[in-house]
Amino acid sequence: MDGAMQVSQTQLELANDVLNTMEQGILVWSADGVCQLHNQRIYEILELEPDDIYVGLTRQQFRDRAEKRGEMTAEDRKWSEARIRISKPYAIDRKLPSGRVVLTNARPARGGSYVVTFTDVTEARRAATELAEAKSAAEAARAEAEDILSLERARQTEARLISQLDEWLQSCKSLDELFVIVTRFMERLLPGSKGELYIYSNSRDVLDGMCHWNTHDLHSTIAPDSCWALRRGRTYEYDSKEICFICDHVEDHHHQVTLSEYICVPIVAHGDTVGLLHIRFDGSGVGGVQLHDASQFAVRCGEHISMAIANVKLRDELHDQSIRDPLTGLYNRRYFMDAVRRQISVAERKKLTFGIITFDADNFKMFNDNHGHDAGDMVLRALGAAVLETLGKVAVCARVGGEEFAVLLPDADLPQTLRAAETLREAVASVQVRYLDGCLPQVTISAGVSTYPTCGELPQHLLRRADEALYLAKENGRNCVKSVTNA
Repeated sequence: MDGAMQVSQTQLELANDVLNTMEQGILVWSADGVCQLHNQRIYEILELEPDDIYVGLTRQQFRDRAEKRGEMTAEDRKWSEARIRISKPYAIDRKLPSGRVVLTNARPARGGSYVVTFTDVTEARRAATELAEAKSAAEAARAEAEDILSLERARQTEARLISQLDEWLQSCKSLDELFVIVTRFMERLLPGSKGELYIYSNSRDVLDGMCHWNTHDLHSTIAPDSCWALRRGRTYEYDSKEICFICDHVEDHHHQVTLSEYICVPIVAHGDTVGLLHIRFDGSGVGGVQLHDASQFAVRCGEHISMAIANVKLRDELHDQSIRDPLTGLYNRRYFMDAVRRQISVAERKKLTFGIITFDADNFKMFNDNHGHDAGDMVLRALGAAVLETLGKVAVCARVGGEEFAVLLPDADLPQTLRAAETLREAVASVQVRYLDGCLPQVTISAGVSTYPTCGELPQHLLRRADEALYLAKENGRNCVKSVTNA
């Protein structure tokens, strides 16, 4: 009997030695929740004193102390006690006051008892947290890189489209061509948007509707004070979620849908406002682009359209200055001779004829000598106005010398040219030229007529023959029309 007890004692000591060499803290609860066994490592693992845990301590006392120290939350305690009642394993983390984390792993044993192990997992949890943070940072960096790449691609696309728009705009020969290009490109640059382009009239009292896309809302004219952008002198972005006010020209459209966002961009050329670009957005984005980005892109488009309009207007002005007589507004001699050459080419190819009229004011020197050069200029302006009003719709009218004028009548034969010249002579004779507080003496003209190809096949020949007829008219008493063929 003593031998059996000695073996049992030896086995118990061996079991204790084994338990105490374990890296984990070990605790055994009886079925009624009383401590039956624990190893020495548990004091170190749970940072306890000998009085904190001992054989005979109840599980409730042990848990009360743990919850008081903040090692166990009320939720963890409630959940684990529910598992104990149905003899199920459980595992929870204890966060010790020192900051260490201890994994509590409990498994039911025979007879309702529980074996609980306590493992220091501080480093493992820290490593897991750092790994999760690293993964999160890597994912954020990847998402940021994708956003940057997507933004860069969008910018490259915008730059490419703007470059294409610029290339076409700079190739325009006229504003009409420019408006066609703006319409086509804006449909592509801002798909899903609806827009209109308005340009100031020459009188600057209204803006004329010039082109539009994806809408039929284009006004024929709008007043400058009907738009907040024009009144404030800068881009105006309407957002129904902000404190904003709808422009009068937009309300006048009577849209059948509630407006949420639109933008008005002043078209500015060389510091001068020349028009307005109005773009309406029906949703929170356009073509996959957020409204803010689409609005900024619309502003960029407006800037490029502004420069193109300025360039075309400047080119038109310079070209107009190069081909127009500044006093009368008629074409000058160089343009007229070029027009005659072009007409000869057309007439030769199509076997057509055309007429030339040259005329000047009778006794023009008298106006300068008796009334001054300002009076002479008034006479020349009156002649320019008369020829434009009488023949300007069907003819090329020019001032080719001091008081000498010329008219090209396409597709006119000799009788038609003579009738046109006679109509012009009568119109001039009926004009009263006002100067200062009165009227100048009656102005009359003498005119000469030539036709292609009867009178020649070169511009200088045709002009010379018309001038010869003009001299005949002077010799025959002035205020009449002559041709070399009826002299």
